[in-house]
Amino acid sequence: MQHRMRTHQLNKEQIETLLYKVQTASLATINFDGTPYSTPVHFLYLDNFVYIHGLPAGQKIDNIKTNPNVSFSAYEMDCLLLDPNENPCDTNTKYESVIISGTAALVTDIEIKRDVLNNIVKKYTPHLADKMLPENMVKGTAVIQISINDITGKYYS
Repeated sequence: MQHRMRTHQLNKEQIETLLYKVQTASLATINFDGTPYSTPVHFLYLDNFVYIHGLPAGQKIDNIKTNPNVSFSAYEMDCLLLDPNENPCDTNTKYESVIISGTAALVTDIEIKRDVLNNIVKKYTPHLADKMLPENMVKGTAVIQISINDITGKYYS
């Protein structure tokens, strides 16, 4: 384990706080030829799962159907920490990050999809949280559930 990973770990509560507040992340899936494919995503952390929504077809969906192993990363950069002597090699970043390894699957249960999509609305557009989601949108939206196998968080400040 890297020195910084040993000395700058986020605890479970800090990891969850970051996952609740961060707005964007990256989902890495594996292409058919074994190469990685990383997609920027909006997401929801709920009940120890990560959920992602989107179109029901596309590269990430095809990849998950072929190989469910994924990596997910979310981070928040606070600021650059400039070296007082103006040495560019000693510039650092104040940040928090989370990396998740897991398996992804498409959610087929309509009630779970509805609950996840309602929670996504609450997270990103809370002023619309009281609106009813149209049934055709719930049915027509893909919801990916990531089961977490491993989760790590780190910070630097």
